[in-house]
Amino acid sequence: MKFDTPAGKNPTDRMAIIGQSHDRYEARLKTTGTATYAYEYHRIATGIAYGYILGASIAKGRIRSIDTRRAEAAPGVIAVVTYQNAGPLGVGQFYVQRMMAAPNVDHYHQPVAVVVAETFEQARAASSLIHVEYIEQRGQFDLATQLKSAPVARQMPFGGPTETWVGNFEQAYAASPVKVDETYTVPDHAHAMMEPHATVAVWQGDKLTCWTSIQQMNWGTRDLGLILGIPRESIRLISSFIGGGFGGKGTVQCDLVLAAVCARMVRRPVKIALQRPLMFNTTIHRPKTIQRIRLGAERNGRLTAVGHESWSGNLPGGRTEPTTLSTRGLYAGAHRMTQLRLATLDLAEGNAMRAPGEAPGLMALEVAMDEMAEKLGMDPVEFRITNDTQVDHETPSRSFSSRPFVECLRTGATRFGWKARQATPGQVREGHWLIGLGMASAIRGAPISKAGARVKLDPNGLLTVETDMTDIGTGSYTIVQQTAAEMMGLPLNKVIVKLGDSSFPETPGSGGQQGATSVTAGVYAACMKLRGIIARQAGFNPELTEFVDGQVRFGNRNIPLLKAISGGALVAEDSIEYGDLAKRFSIHTFGAHFAEVAVNSFTGEVRVRRMLAVCAAGRILNPKTARSQVIGGMTMGIGAALMEEMVVDKQNGLFINHDLAGYEVPVHADVPYLEALFVDELDPAISPLKAKGIGELGLTGVAPAIANAIYNATGIRVRQYPITIDKYLDRLPVNA
Repeated sequence: MKFDTPAGKNPTDRMAIIGQSHDRYEARLKTTGTATYAYEYHRIATGIAYGYILGASIAKGRIRSIDTRRAEAAPGVIAVVTYQNAGPLGVGQFYVQRMMAAPNVDHYHQPVAVVVAETFEQARAASSLIHVEYIEQRGQFDLATQLKSAPVARQMPFGGPTETWVGNFEQAYAASPVKVDETYTVPDHAHAMMEPHATVAVWQGDKLTCWTSIQQMNWGTRDLGLILGIPRESIRLISSFIGGGFGGKGTVQCDLVLAAVCARMVRRPVKIALQRPLMFNTTIHRPKTIQRIRLGAERNGRLTAVGHESWSGNLPGGRTEPTTLSTRGLYAGAHRMTQLRLATLDLAEGNAMRAPGEAPGLMALEVAMDEMAEKLGMDPVEFRITNDTQVDHETPSRSFSSRPFVECLRTGATRFGWKARQATPGQVREGHWLIGLGMASAIRGAPISKAGARVKLDPNGLLTVETDMTDIGTGSYTIVQQTAAEMMGLPLNKVIVKLGDSSFPETPGSGGQQGATSVTAGVYAACMKLRGIIARQAGFNPELTEFVDGQVRFGNRNIPLLKAISGGALVAEDSIEYGDLAKRFSIHTFGAHFAEVAVNSFTGEVRVRRMLAVCAAGRILNPKTARSQVIGGMTMGIGAALMEEMVVDKQNGLFINHDLAGYEVPVHADVPYLEALFVDELDPAISPLKAKGIGELGLTGVAPAIANAIYNATGIRVRQYPITIDKYLDRLPVNA
């Protein structure tokens, strides 16, 4: 199916099932512990062996020698795999990291060996018997020392310029009567998902099947094929349930590669899970950024100059963190400049983490906007409304497909009670607590990609949907079920959904906030094809036939759906492909976040007391699961604002707090009641369902809203995240 003109009225507009709150399709399985995750597949084959990865103990250098003899002689050990016997391993298309040191060591904890044994405990014990000698080299581990030498990045992660100029920024900034020029630091962040990376690999001849935890099947088969040097058609990946990913499981990691290598070597199924301490230095993470924001404005509040420069670091050939994406499209300003610089660092690879670019970029931009509003003596909400834009600055001929940004700001301000905010910081006290309100804008691109699905309607009236889309806890099963039920006029309990198998029709998977809108469009296409088959068999005009309440209706004729398929099961498969709508329109999601904090005037403790998100993301397919995604993003934003930081040992080149004891994430006591509202919006330019993704919009803007609230409470501006007490305790207002 082609989608090259904005959507008109179609079956999804009935909204009998789509757009309504429904429980998760897989809820019972998860709440009873019967949903099967990657490491829990035990009965797929006999004789499963266990792999245990030994990571490098240096950050940069070369393996001089590996002595595996004692490990090979240990009880239960089947094999020890190193670069010497693993065979050649390539590199995937999206990640640049090598899955095994061979013999060069690129970063700390890069795998140097895998012990395969009859039990996990035997493999772990034997790994301690491997003796590795290294030739250590000096590495680069500190981004701050490379600000002057880092070159402009060659490319954005998904294309586009890394440096943009509109008008004459330098001249306009110099002439601006009111200026902000500040630098903000966002540290390295870990995905810290609940389920670790895990794989069970089985070979049958030259065919490989892996039960694994991966978000994007199409990338996974592609990259695993490139790394192993086999056709992607020889690979089947299965990932029915995923215990969180946040971008960290976008494509192939070392558990998948090394399980496949080991299984091929020992000719048995092999199971590997990454131990938690290994994940922090072995897999990808959100890289640290240092960002300089320069804003120039007239005294009436109009921005005239907007500049955003950002530095990040990565392994050679790695991608930059695209922090300037938000700055390029969120606010007005005739003269603009953005620039991304990329240093070489010998740390684990920096790559996609929930809302890459926008999340850390807004952590700088939205604080700078508050600083400018204060200099101008303007309310922060009104300052942002004053600088709303309806123009895509880089392509003025391209309009926004929809942009209810101001509606988000005004709705949020009213609902949150923003008028009660005291403009002068440090004025509101409750006993020993300083109270502050803060807000920030939110924006996230709304991409969509080709997606397919297969639907089968059997004589019992059960509709089965198959697509390789994954569910990382976001509700993919549920919205696929809703879409198919709406399209075919069936109740939800008559729709069976099968996801997470690379043998099913291809989608872009879960990532980049494109999964929901892409896969539902693919299901729409397949169902439209099935509707056409049924209508023609009944002698109806497919374009005028309705499928409602188990009936097939055409004019004054009405046939039960089961009678219309009395000849046997019907199968239809289709995908949806896109024309140039994304080039004709600038398609984004928008939002506004509001936060209230209390800061203890003696100890500096910060308590987030309440938060509100107002989001505009097209048609909301399921308000219940959408709210769940948004409040999950808000929780993640609390962590980014107040506690999350992978601390770099700048001498030895590793993240030293590489477990969930040292890397702090929000727990129940840190999270207050979170409220999420959705603006009533349709966007016909994006898909037939007129819906956009929302999973990353719920995060962007949260951390700076909290940072701005802390400033309003205390009068202390902290520009280095996370905002921990060591950065402001000595500056707290004196207690009376």
